[in-house]
Amino acid sequence: MSDSTNKPNTGFWIIAVIALIWNLMGVIAYLTRAFITEDMIATLPAEQQAEFLAEYPAWYTAAFAFAVFGGFLGALFLLLRKKLAAALFIISAIGAIVQHTYLFMNVDMPSLIMPIMIIVVCVFLVWYSKDTIKKGWVK
Repeated sequence: MSDSTNKPNTGFWIIAVIALIWNLMGVIAYLTRAFITEDMIATLPAEQQAEFLAEYPAWYTAAFAFAVFGGFLGALFLLLRKKLAAALFIISAIGAIVQHTYLFMNVDMPSLIMPIMIIVVCVFLVWYSKDTIKKGWVK
């Protein structure tokens, strides 16, 4: 069903803003991991220190970057109502799935809730961005 005015409803704006904030938190997490110093790590609790001292393959770091920056740009383009948002969300979802598959297979995580939630949100944003294009809200 298409909205004849092609104007997004309030729900669109709420989802787009939440998606931008969500993905901005991912960018901050990536930048924290990329630029944290050994002195900063030393001030963290022991369990968090181990997390930051773990070595990850370069392709994992690349997948993490594609996930967070693709998601952030996808959310930005969604707010700008541009079709490129869907492609960026697909890149983000692929990056997140690759990243978290590595974690599931190689890291003993105390909880799987957040990694699974991240993948679910990525898949939702792919579906939602495609749906907004179909409705004519995003061009």
